[in-house]
Amino acid sequence: MRLKFGNHSFDTASGVSIAIPLDFGGKQVNAWDVPRASSFATEAGELIGDTRRGGSCNFEAYTLIPHCNGTHTECVGHITMERVSISDCLKDPLMLAALVTLQPTRATATSEALTDKSCDADNILTANSLRDAVSSLGIDEVSALVIRTSPNDSSKTHRLYNDDSAPYFSKDCIQLINDLGIKHIICDLPSIDRMNDGGSLLNHRTFWNLNDPSDSPDSVSREKTITELAYIPESLPDGIYVLDLQIPHFVADAAPSRPILFSIE
Repeated sequence: MRLKFGNHSFDTASGVSIAIPLDFGGKQVNAWDVPRASSFATEAGELIGDTRRGGSCNFEAYTLIPHCNGTHTECVGHITMERVSISDCLKDPLMLAALVTLQPTRATATSEALTDKSCDADNILTANSLRDAVSSLGIDEVSALVIRTSPNDSSKTHRLYNDDSAPYFSKDCIQLINDLGIKHIICDLPSIDRMNDGGSLLNHRTFWNLNDPSDSPDSVSREKTITELAYIPESLPDGIYVLDLQIPHFVADAAPSRPILFSIE
């Protein structure tokens, strides 16, 4: 089925999910070495929610940590004392998105602002590399930015991120994203910040324009989201897409998500 989004047409059959499947019984991506996402059959008296054990149907309980166990989308409530819900922040899941591929730079090779916990061996996504990547795309109408980091092998779908080897953004890069009018970041990293940054969360605070957890976020910050631990296959070239950012109706600061990119015709 062909649909119109603004001045753009796309085929609903062309959608490609950039979410990492959450396989409760198989390999999983994991950040900060938290417990795996798990599932188990619900039992109530003689009732067993597993057809393999004689139950009439399957119904399982699921345990997961959205921020660590797979592709997830978070809102400003992630860093505020005020409990802000992702379902209240993501009003319209359909938007235009620019997909760019960035090559990280060693921390020693950039003068851009980093956390005070940064080390010389850290890999940084810089404002200069982002500026070059978007210069030819024409992103005036774009409200979402999808960042694929290079190299991009499929181990990202089950990688264990329990050290500081994952790339992260410079503060200048996040400020550039703000200056470009981007409201939604989607990336293939466990965090837009350094994994061990002493709790400063500099980039999260820069993106949401929030210095202190006790501050109340403004209306613009309440509309902005960050999606982490996505996986963007090489079959999708850099360019402009229609994005459908799907989340369940969780009353929480984050929820598992399924971003889908549609090619524009």
